[in-house]
Amino acid sequence: MAQTAPKHDVFQAIADPTRRKLLKLLDEGEMPVTALSGHFPMSRTAVSKHLRILAEAGLVKERKVGRETRYRMDPDPLLELRRWLSYFERYWENKMAALKRYVEEESEETGES
Repeated sequence: MAQTAPKHDVFQAIADPTRRKLLKLLDEGEMPVTALSGHFPMSRTAVSKHLRILAEAGLVKERKVGRETRYRMDPDPLLELRRWLSYFERYWENKMAALKRYVEEESEETGES
């Protein structure tokens, strides 16, 4: 059976601050929507919609326990984000190297060690 592409990509899923907070909460462990919704000033239905987007991006897995649905984070799709960001690390590394040179030059000019 062929695997279908996710409805939402990782970048779309984490674009919303509520969904980023949900991922942080789920990083602590599996939780039902009732527990998750207590952390937000919105309805349980709204939280469920955010969870559905995260699930469609593969970032959240769900399982039924009795009448309750529990959610847990699946960090694997975040590797796509990490690979994309790693391309831009060179810019951060260059800035840090330039800052280090600047600080060292300043300390040499002032005679500080």
